[in-house]
Amino acid sequence: MHDHESTVLIVDDSASVRKLVELTLRRSGFSVISAVSGVAALATLAETQPDLILLDVMLVSLDGFQLCRAIRNHPDYAQTPIIILSGRESEADRQTGLDAGVDAYLTKPFKPNELTTIVNQLLANRAEARAV
Repeated sequence: MHDHESTVLIVDDSASVRKLVELTLRRSGFSVISAVSGVAALATLAETQPDLILLDVMLVSLDGFQLCRAIRNHPDYAQTPIIILSGRESEADRQTGLDAGVDAYLTKPFKPNELTTIVNQLLANRAEARAV
């Protein structure tokens, strides 16, 4: 388990997806903040430092890949685990995500337990990397 309540930032323009992800993660003991767009997510990141970020690819104005690159270029967030949660499952999209620096690429519809497992795994890896 986590030594403190980990905070996850969800960035998705679909209210129903945000709600589902929030419920899934809260049930597993995570604290959740959400943003409806890439621009809103960057504003949120200026104020709070989540332990993990969950992004949709199809976002208005700034897509998930662009947002991911922007986060990776920010010194405070270069090491923050990022998961893409997308309705697009082509190999090209997956590759674009990896190139942009995502840690995991999940497709919708996702299985709640699969999401929780990946989130826990990435947070554990990050804690380990910090301990070294």
